[in-house]
Amino acid sequence: MRQKDNLLIPAMLDAHFPLMKYAFYSRQYQPVILNNRRDVTALGLRWVHNDMCYPCILNTGQMLGALRSGRFDLQHTKLLMPTVGDACRGSNYADLIRRAVRLAGYPQVRVLTMNLRHIDDSNQLPITPKMVWRALFSLYYGDLLMILVQQVRPYEQNRGETNRLRDKWYAVLGAELKDFRNLRIRVLRRRFAEIAAEFAAIPRTDAKKQRIGIVGDLYTRYCSLGNWDIVDYLERSGCESYTNGLSWYVLYYIDSHLRKVSPAEAAVYRIAEQLLSRIQDDMIAALTDAGFYSLPRLQTLKAEAKGAVSHEVAIGDGWLIGAEVAGYLGHGTRKVLAIQPFGCMANHVAGRGIYASIQRKRGGAVVSADVDASGTPVNVYNRARMLIDLSETLL
Repeated sequence: MRQKDNLLIPAMLDAHFPLMKYAFYSRQYQPVILNNRRDVTALGLRWVHNDMCYPCILNTGQMLGALRSGRFDLQHTKLLMPTVGDACRGSNYADLIRRAVRLAGYPQVRVLTMNLRHIDDSNQLPITPKMVWRALFSLYYGDLLMILVQQVRPYEQNRGETNRLRDKWYAVLGAELKDFRNLRIRVLRRRFAEIAAEFAAIPRTDAKKQRIGIVGDLYTRYCSLGNWDIVDYLERSGCESYTNGLSWYVLYYIDSHLRKVSPAEAAVYRIAEQLLSRIQDDMIAALTDAGFYSLPRLQTLKAEAKGAVSHEVAIGDGWLIGAEVAGYLGHGTRKVLAIQPFGCMANHVAGRGIYASIQRKRGGAVVSADVDASGTPVNVYNRARMLIDLSETLL
Protein backbone atom coordinates (compact mmCIF):
# COMPACT_ATOMS: atom_id res chain seq x y z
CA MET A 1 0.00 0.00 0.00
CA ARG A 2 1.13 3.54 -0.72
CA GLN A 3 2.49 5.36 2.32
CA LYS A 4 0.17 8.08 3.54
CA ASP A 5 1.31 11.69 3.33
CA ASN A 6 1.29 13.81 6.47
CA LEU A 7 -1.00 16.79 5.89
CA LEU A 8 0.18 19.51 8.28
CA ILE A 9 -2.43 22.15 9.15
CA PRO A 10 -1.63 25.19 11.33
CA ALA A 11 -3.69 25.83 14.45
CA MET A 12 -6.71 27.98 13.64
CA LEU A 13 -9.88 26.56 15.22
CA ASP A 14 -9.07 25.23 18.70
CA ALA A 15 -12.55 23.92 19.47
CA HIS A 16 -13.26 22.52 16.00
CA PHE A 17 -9.99 21.08 14.68
CA PRO A 18 -9.90 18.09 17.09
CA LEU A 19 -12.95 16.91 15.11
CA MET A 20 -12.63 18.72 11.79
CA LYS A 21 -9.23 17.16 11.10
CA TYR A 22 -11.08 13.96 10.20
CA ALA A 23 -12.60 15.75 7.22
CA PHE A 24 -9.11 15.52 5.70
CA TYR A 25 -8.57 11.91 6.71
CA SER A 26 -8.29 9.59 3.72
CA ARG A 27 -6.26 6.79 2.17
CA GLN A 28 -3.88 9.45 0.90
CA TYR A 29 -3.56 11.82 3.88
CA GLN A 30 -2.97 11.64 7.62
CA PRO A 31 -4.00 15.09 8.96
CA VAL A 32 -1.89 16.64 11.72
CA ILE A 33 -3.03 19.80 13.51
CA LEU A 34 0.09 21.68 14.56
CA ASN A 35 0.31 22.73 18.21
CA ASN A 36 3.90 23.95 18.39
CA ARG A 37 4.20 27.42 19.92
CA ARG A 38 7.82 27.91 20.88
CA ASP A 39 9.61 30.53 18.73
CA VAL A 40 6.93 30.42 16.00
CA THR A 41 6.69 34.22 15.84
CA ALA A 42 10.45 34.68 15.48
CA LEU A 43 10.64 31.92 12.88
CA GLY A 44 7.73 33.35 10.93
CA LEU A 45 9.35 36.79 10.91
CA ARG A 46 12.49 35.37 9.32
CA TRP A 47 10.57 34.52 6.17
CA VAL A 48 7.49 36.79 6.18
CA HIS A 49 7.68 40.59 6.15
CA ASN A 50 6.55 42.11 9.42
CA ASP A 51 4.00 44.26 7.55
CA MET A 52 2.07 41.08 6.71
CA CYS A 53 -0.75 40.32 9.12
CA TYR A 54 0.04 38.47 12.31
CA PRO A 55 -1.88 35.25 11.54
CA CYS A 56 0.28 34.68 8.44
CA ILE A 57 3.44 35.09 10.51
CA LEU A 58 2.20 32.55 13.07
CA ASN A 59 0.98 30.10 10.42
CA THR A 60 4.32 30.24 8.62
CA GLY A 61 6.26 29.90 11.86
CA GLN A 62 4.26 26.85 12.91
CA MET A 63 4.71 25.14 9.55
CA LEU A 64 8.45 25.80 9.30
CA GLY A 65 8.90 24.76 12.93
CA ALA A 66 7.20 21.46 12.16
CA LEU A 67 9.37 20.88 9.09
CA ARG A 68 12.52 21.60 11.13
CA SER A 69 11.46 19.35 14.01
CA GLY A 70 12.51 16.05 12.42
CA ARG A 71 9.13 14.50 13.27
CA PHE A 72 8.03 14.15 9.67
CA ASP A 73 9.35 12.46 6.54
CA LEU A 74 9.56 15.46 4.26
CA GLN A 75 9.20 13.31 1.15
CA HIS A 76 5.76 12.34 2.45
CA THR A 77 4.64 15.64 3.94
CA LYS A 78 2.40 18.37 2.56
CA LEU A 79 1.17 21.61 4.07
CA LEU A 80 -2.43 22.82 3.90
CA MET A 81 -3.40 26.48 4.11
CA PRO A 82 -7.19 26.94 3.72
CA THR A 83 -8.40 30.37 2.64
CA VAL A 84 -11.76 32.11 2.21
CA GLY A 85 -10.63 33.46 -1.17
CA ASP A 86 -11.75 37.09 -0.97
CA ALA A 87 -9.98 40.45 -0.90
CA CYS A 88 -8.59 39.83 2.59
CA ARG A 89 -4.82 39.39 2.76
CA GLY A 90 -5.52 35.85 3.97
CA SER A 91 -6.08 34.87 0.35
CA ASN A 92 -2.35 35.40 -0.23
CA TYR A 93 -1.18 33.17 2.62
CA ALA A 94 -0.60 30.05 0.50
CA ASP A 95 1.69 31.89 -1.95
CA LEU A 96 3.62 33.55 0.87
CA ILE A 97 4.04 30.27 2.76
CA ARG A 98 5.08 28.54 -0.47
CA ARG A 99 7.84 31.12 -0.94
CA ALA A 100 8.93 30.88 2.71
CA VAL A 101 9.09 27.07 2.56
CA ARG A 102 11.24 27.21 -0.56
CA LEU A 103 13.62 29.86 0.80
CA ALA A 104 13.93 28.03 4.12
CA GLY A 105 15.28 25.00 2.27
CA TYR A 106 12.29 22.69 1.83
CA PRO A 107 11.50 22.89 -1.91
CA GLN A 108 10.24 19.29 -1.91
CA VAL A 109 7.33 20.15 0.43
CA ARG A 110 4.19 21.14 -1.44
CA VAL A 111 1.80 23.76 -0.04
CA LEU A 112 -1.83 22.99 -0.81
CA THR A 113 -4.79 25.30 -0.43
CA MET A 114 -8.54 24.86 -0.17
CA ASN A 115 -11.23 27.39 -1.02
CA LEU A 116 -14.57 27.75 -2.82
CA ARG A 117 -13.57 30.65 -5.05
CA HIS A 118 -11.39 28.76 -7.56
CA ILE A 119 -8.21 30.52 -6.43
CA ASP A 120 -4.92 28.65 -6.94
CA ASP A 121 -6.74 25.69 -8.50
CA SER A 122 -3.48 23.93 -9.44
CA ASN A 123 -2.71 23.47 -5.73
CA GLN A 124 -6.27 22.87 -4.55
CA LEU A 125 -6.91 20.01 -2.14
CA PRO A 126 -9.85 18.15 -3.72
CA ILE A 127 -13.12 18.72 -1.87
CA THR A 128 -15.08 15.48 -1.80
CA PRO A 129 -18.64 14.77 -0.63
CA LYS A 130 -17.26 12.66 2.23
CA MET A 131 -15.06 15.55 3.32
CA VAL A 132 -17.98 17.99 3.25
CA TRP A 133 -20.23 15.66 5.25
CA ARG A 134 -17.61 15.11 7.95
CA ALA A 135 -16.94 18.85 8.09
CA LEU A 136 -20.65 19.59 8.59
CA PHE A 137 -20.84 17.40 11.69
CA SER A 138 -17.52 18.74 12.98
CA LEU A 139 -18.78 22.29 12.53
CA TYR A 140 -21.80 21.90 14.78
CA TYR A 141 -20.27 19.56 17.33
CA GLY A 142 -17.35 21.98 17.63
CA ASP A 143 -19.69 24.95 18.06
CA LEU A 144 -21.73 23.16 20.71
CA LEU A 145 -18.73 22.02 22.75
CA MET A 146 -17.04 25.42 22.59
CA ILE A 147 -20.16 27.29 23.73
CA LEU A 148 -20.87 24.82 26.53
CA VAL A 149 -17.30 24.73 27.83
CA GLN A 150 -17.07 28.52 28.02
CA GLN A 151 -20.31 28.73 30.00
CA VAL A 152 -19.68 25.85 32.40
CA ARG A 153 -15.95 25.87 33.15
CA PRO A 154 -15.85 29.23 35.02
CA TYR A 155 -18.42 27.88 37.51
CA GLU A 156 -17.43 24.23 37.92
CA GLN A 157 -17.15 22.99 41.50
CA ASN A 158 -14.70 20.23 40.63
CA ARG A 159 -11.78 21.67 38.73
CA GLY A 160 -11.14 20.02 35.39
CA GLU A 161 -14.52 18.30 35.15
CA THR A 162 -15.65 20.43 32.20
CA ASN A 163 -12.51 19.74 30.18
CA ARG A 164 -12.74 16.02 30.94
CA LEU A 165 -16.32 15.87 29.65
CA ARG A 166 -15.29 17.85 26.56
CA ASP A 167 -12.41 15.45 25.91
CA LYS A 168 -14.71 12.47 26.35
CA TRP A 169 -16.98 13.79 23.63
CA TYR A 170 -14.01 14.64 21.40
CA ALA A 171 -12.96 10.99 21.66
CA VAL A 172 -16.46 9.60 20.99
CA LEU A 173 -17.25 11.94 18.12
CA GLY A 174 -13.75 11.75 16.67
CA ALA A 175 -13.94 7.97 16.42
CA GLU A 176 -17.29 8.22 14.64
CA LEU A 177 -16.00 10.82 12.20
CA LYS A 178 -12.89 8.78 11.43
CA ASP A 179 -14.93 5.62 10.82
CA PHE A 180 -17.76 7.52 9.12
CA ARG A 181 -20.31 6.18 11.62
CA ASN A 182 -23.49 7.80 12.97
CA LEU A 183 -23.16 10.72 10.58
CA ARG A 184 -26.89 11.22 10.17
CA ILE A 185 -28.79 14.43 10.79
CA ARG A 186 -31.22 12.82 13.22
CA VAL A 187 -28.27 11.53 15.27
CA LEU A 188 -26.70 15.00 15.22
CA ARG A 189 -29.90 16.58 16.52
CA ARG A 190 -30.28 13.96 19.24
CA ARG A 191 -26.67 14.47 20.29
CA PHE A 192 -27.22 18.21 20.71
CA ALA A 193 -29.66 17.59 23.54
CA GLU A 194 -27.63 14.72 25.02
CA ILE A 195 -24.38 16.69 25.16
CA ALA A 196 -26.04 19.86 26.49
CA ALA A 197 -27.74 17.83 29.25
CA GLU A 198 -24.44 16.28 30.35
CA PHE A 199 -22.77 19.68 30.63
CA ALA A 200 -25.79 21.06 32.46
CA ALA A 201 -25.41 18.26 35.03
CA ILE A 202 -21.87 19.32 36.00
CA PRO A 203 -22.03 20.74 39.57
CA ARG A 204 -21.55 24.51 39.44
CA THR A 205 -21.23 27.30 41.96
CA ASP A 206 -23.76 30.10 42.33
CA ALA A 207 -21.11 32.76 41.72
CA LYS A 208 -22.20 35.82 39.74
CA LYS A 209 -19.72 36.55 36.98
CA GLN A 210 -19.88 39.02 34.15
CA ARG A 211 -19.98 37.66 30.64
CA ILE A 212 -17.57 39.12 28.08
CA GLY A 213 -18.44 38.61 24.41
CA ILE A 214 -15.51 38.05 22.04
CA VAL A 215 -15.48 39.21 18.42
CA GLY A 216 -12.83 39.57 15.72
CA ASP A 217 -11.56 37.79 12.65
CA LEU A 218 -11.67 34.00 12.40
CA TYR A 219 -8.13 33.40 13.60
CA THR A 220 -8.04 35.71 16.60
CA ARG A 221 -11.49 34.61 17.72
CA TYR A 222 -10.97 30.86 17.63
CA CYS A 223 -7.22 30.28 18.04
CA SER A 224 -5.63 30.72 21.48
CA LEU A 225 -2.22 31.13 19.87
CA GLY A 226 -3.58 34.02 17.82
CA ASN A 227 -5.42 35.76 20.68
CA TRP A 228 -2.80 35.13 23.36
CA ASP A 229 -5.04 32.82 25.41
CA ILE A 230 -7.65 35.49 26.04
CA VAL A 231 -10.35 33.03 27.16
CA ASP A 232 -8.01 31.66 29.83
CA TYR A 233 -7.14 35.21 30.92
CA LEU A 234 -10.80 36.18 31.25
CA GLU A 235 -11.56 33.07 33.28
CA ARG A 236 -8.57 33.70 35.58
CA SER A 237 -9.89 37.24 36.00
CA GLY A 238 -13.20 35.94 37.32
CA CYS A 239 -15.23 36.28 34.14
CA GLU A 240 -17.19 34.09 31.77
CA SER A 241 -16.45 34.52 28.07
CA TYR A 242 -18.64 33.82 25.08
CA THR A 243 -17.33 33.22 21.56
CA ASN A 244 -20.02 32.88 18.93
CA GLY A 245 -19.97 29.69 16.88
CA LEU A 246 -18.27 29.10 13.54
CA SER A 247 -21.57 28.08 11.93
CA TRP A 248 -22.63 31.75 12.03
CA TYR A 249 -19.55 32.59 9.95
CA VAL A 250 -20.24 29.78 7.46
CA LEU A 251 -23.80 31.02 6.95
CA TYR A 252 -22.55 34.61 6.69
CA TYR A 253 -20.06 33.48 4.04
CA ILE A 254 -22.78 31.82 1.98
CA ASP A 255 -25.02 34.87 2.38
CA SER A 256 -22.37 37.45 1.48
CA HIS A 257 -19.78 35.70 -0.71
CA LEU A 258 -21.46 32.93 -2.66
CA ARG A 259 -24.35 34.78 -4.28
CA LYS A 260 -22.46 35.88 -7.39
CA VAL A 261 -21.65 32.47 -8.84
CA SER A 262 -23.04 30.38 -11.64
CA PRO A 263 -26.76 29.49 -11.39
CA ALA A 264 -25.93 25.83 -10.76
CA GLU A 265 -23.52 26.65 -7.93
CA ALA A 266 -25.96 29.19 -6.48
CA ALA A 267 -28.70 26.53 -6.31
CA VAL A 268 -26.38 24.18 -4.41
CA TYR A 269 -25.41 26.92 -1.95
CA ARG A 270 -29.06 27.84 -1.35
CA ILE A 271 -29.85 24.23 -0.45
CA ALA A 272 -26.79 24.10 1.82
CA GLU A 273 -27.83 27.35 3.48
CA GLN A 274 -31.30 26.02 4.24
CA LEU A 275 -29.89 22.80 5.73
CA LEU A 276 -27.27 24.62 7.82
CA SER A 277 -29.85 27.10 9.10
CA ARG A 278 -32.19 24.34 10.24
CA ILE A 279 -29.38 22.54 12.04
CA GLN A 280 -28.29 25.81 13.67
CA ASP A 281 -31.85 26.32 14.91
CA ASP A 282 -31.77 22.83 16.47
CA MET A 283 -28.44 23.52 18.16
CA ILE A 284 -29.62 26.84 19.60
CA ALA A 285 -32.83 25.17 20.86
CA ALA A 286 -30.81 22.45 22.61
CA LEU A 287 -28.62 25.08 24.28
CA THR A 288 -31.49 27.26 25.48
CA ASP A 289 -33.59 24.27 26.59
CA ALA A 290 -30.68 23.20 28.81
CA GLY A 291 -30.43 26.70 30.30
CA PHE A 292 -27.49 28.04 28.30
CA TYR A 293 -26.98 31.29 26.44
CA SER A 294 -26.74 31.68 22.68
CA LEU A 295 -26.96 34.45 20.13
CA PRO A 296 -29.89 34.07 17.72
CA ARG A 297 -29.63 32.41 14.30
CA LEU A 298 -27.65 34.21 11.60
CA GLN A 299 -30.59 35.72 9.69
CA THR A 300 -32.17 37.00 12.90
CA LEU A 301 -28.85 38.47 13.99
CA LYS A 302 -28.52 40.15 10.60
CA ALA A 303 -32.02 41.63 10.74
CA GLU A 304 -31.59 42.90 14.30
CA ALA A 305 -28.35 44.69 13.32
CA LYS A 306 -30.07 46.69 10.59
CA GLY A 307 -29.55 50.38 11.15
CA ALA A 308 -26.36 49.81 13.10
CA VAL A 309 -24.38 47.78 10.55
CA SER A 310 -24.09 48.04 6.77
CA HIS A 311 -24.65 44.66 5.15
CA GLU A 312 -22.78 45.82 2.05
CA VAL A 313 -19.41 45.33 3.75
CA ALA A 314 -18.47 41.72 3.08
CA ILE A 315 -14.65 41.55 2.98
CA GLY A 316 -13.25 39.01 5.43
CA ASP A 317 -15.61 38.73 8.40
CA GLY A 318 -17.25 41.95 7.19
CA TRP A 319 -20.66 42.85 8.57
CA LEU A 320 -20.73 39.76 10.78
CA ILE A 321 -18.33 41.46 13.21
CA GLY A 322 -20.66 44.42 13.79
CA ALA A 323 -23.75 42.19 13.78
CA GLU A 324 -22.28 40.04 16.55
CA VAL A 325 -21.39 43.14 18.59
CA ALA A 326 -24.94 44.47 18.19
CA GLY A 327 -26.26 40.99 18.98
CA TYR A 328 -24.31 40.77 22.23
CA LEU A 329 -25.38 44.22 23.36
CA GLY A 330 -29.00 43.47 22.50
CA HIS A 331 -29.10 40.06 24.14
CA GLY A 332 -27.77 40.66 27.62
CA THR A 333 -24.00 40.61 27.11
CA ARG A 334 -23.18 44.24 27.79
CA LYS A 335 -19.40 44.05 27.43
CA VAL A 336 -17.60 43.05 24.23
CA LEU A 337 -13.89 42.54 23.66
CA ALA A 338 -12.83 42.86 20.02
CA ILE A 339 -9.48 41.30 19.11
CA GLN A 340 -7.98 41.76 15.68
CA PRO A 341 -4.59 41.61 13.96
CA PHE A 342 -2.96 45.03 13.79
CA GLY A 343 -3.48 46.54 10.36
CA CYS A 344 -6.31 44.19 9.36
CA MET A 345 -8.37 46.55 7.22
CA ALA A 346 -11.44 44.32 7.21
CA ASN A 347 -11.54 44.42 11.02
CA HIS A 348 -10.70 48.10 11.28
CA VAL A 349 -13.33 49.18 8.73
CA ALA A 350 -16.13 46.68 9.44
CA GLY A 351 -15.35 46.49 13.14
CA ARG A 352 -13.43 49.19 14.97
CA GLY A 353 -14.74 51.89 12.63
CA ILE A 354 -18.33 51.38 13.80
CA TYR A 355 -17.95 50.30 17.45
CA ALA A 356 -18.56 53.81 18.78
CA SER A 357 -21.66 54.15 16.60
CA ILE A 358 -23.03 50.79 17.75
CA GLN A 359 -22.46 51.73 21.39
CA ARG A 360 -24.38 55.00 20.95
CA LYS A 361 -27.29 53.12 19.39
CA ARG A 362 -27.30 49.96 21.54
CA GLY A 363 -25.54 50.92 24.77
CA GLY A 364 -22.98 48.68 26.46
CA ALA A 365 -19.21 48.84 26.05
CA VAL A 366 -16.88 47.65 23.30
CA VAL A 367 -13.12 47.62 23.79
CA SER A 368 -10.79 46.66 20.96
CA ALA A 369 -7.24 45.32 21.17
CA ASP A 370 -4.68 44.52 18.49
CA VAL A 371 -2.42 41.49 18.36
CA ASP A 372 0.82 41.78 16.43
CA ALA A 373 4.36 40.42 16.28
CA SER A 374 5.58 43.75 17.65
CA GLY A 375 3.21 43.72 20.62
CA THR A 376 2.92 41.76 23.85
CA PRO A 377 0.07 39.94 25.61
CA VAL A 378 0.22 42.54 28.38
CA ASN A 379 -1.17 45.15 25.98
CA VAL A 380 -4.23 42.99 25.25
CA TYR A 381 -4.69 41.97 28.88
CA ASN A 382 -4.61 45.62 29.97
CA ARG A 383 -7.35 46.44 27.48
CA ALA A 384 -9.39 43.47 28.70
CA ARG A 385 -8.83 44.52 32.31
CA MET A 386 -10.16 47.99 31.52
CA LEU A 387 -13.33 46.41 30.14
CA ILE A 388 -13.71 44.09 33.13
CA ASP A 389 -13.34 46.91 35.63
CA LEU A 390 -15.76 49.22 33.84
CA SER A 391 -18.70 49.81 36.14
CA GLU A 392 -22.01 48.36 35.03
CA THR A 393 -23.65 51.64 36.01
CA LEU A 394 -21.82 53.39 33.16
CA LEU A 395 -23.21 51.07 30.47
